[in-house]
Amino acid sequence: MNRSIRLLGAALGGLTGIVLIIQHLAVFDETPGEALLAAAWVVAWTVMGFSLLPYLTVIPAVAVVRGVQQLSTLEFVTAIIGLFLGLVLGLLLGLPVSSLPEPAGTIAPLGVSVFLGLAMVGVTVAKRHDLLSAAEGLGLVRRPEGIASNAGPRILVDTSAIIDGRIADIADSGFLMGTLVVPRFVLDEVQHLADSADNLRRTRGRRGLEILGRMRKTGLVAVEVTDEDAPGVSEVDSKLVDLAKRDGRPILTNDYNLNRVADLQGVRVMNVNSLANAVKPALLPGEELHVKVIQPGRDPGQGVGYLDDGTMVVVEGGAKSIDVELDVTVTRVLQTAQGRMIFAAQRHD
Repeated sequence: MNRSIRLLGAALGGLTGIVLIIQHLAVFDETPGEALLAAAWVVAWTVMGFSLLPYLTVIPAVAVVRGVQQLSTLEFVTAIIGLFLGLVLGLLLGLPVSSLPEPAGTIAPLGVSVFLGLAMVGVTVAKRHDLLSAAEGLGLVRRPEGIASNAGPRILVDTSAIIDGRIADIADSGFLMGTLVVPRFVLDEVQHLADSADNLRRTRGRRGLEILGRMRKTGLVAVEVTDEDAPGVSEVDSKLVDLAKRDGRPILTNDYNLNRVADLQGVRVMNVNSLANAVKPALLPGEELHVKVIQPGRDPGQGVGYLDDGTMVVVEGGAKSIDVELDVTVTRVLQTAQGRMIFAAQRHD
């Protein structure tokens, strides 16, 4: 498609050069080497058409389509309403302006309409939640079930929580309230991962972008991209902590180091791993488990297996039973910063 557009641009550019030569033939006739100059003129227009036409047609169109796809339903509806109101205002103001002397009488109404249309789009999208709340208060609209409101805390989202993927499941479960605020520098970092040459990093980045897009469209939890920044701060984690300290917002993350740094500075942290550990079933010494040993442990004689929820089970004397399912008895449970570990011993009936 892009190649066809470039060829079309080359043809149109060459045709434009030829037409201009025909219209201004006398200019070339009075110049030494007029044939060579005319050929160079046509080639220059051909190259210019080949180079510029995609940037005037396909590339802007693709950018517009991608931008519209990233809009939530509420953003898209308010943008259409804002554009309509702006054009109506432009029409009303354009009628008296059209009486100005030419060429202002022709250009000014068009400029007023474009300016008011774009301005109203920006205003209505930026204030979409307030407009929806006002319309609900007047009884003009009714919020469908499952559509999120902007009530509740505004939670800053870290890159690790986005690419982890579980944030969408937590939101779908109804346990996450408020608005998820994604700073532009975090979104840029996710985009950088999606463009990475490393396959694993690229996959995680693309999954993060897909999850954000899905959450914005479903609307179960409001997702907002903000241009807020921390001038003079270079690292993403430091920027997040600085923004959180300004107005007491919490940070949603899956990063252990960011968690520690934020805690030291008095910032509330919502850690996805901590939530996952909290909802795991509680196990007490003496309870019985059935686990498959899949690898040797760190200490001699130990075997390691995993429960369905990913909890590590260290089996004493399990090194001799690799790839064997064992009935074990819990001896102790150790809670670490990385998660929960269960130590168990084999049952001997």
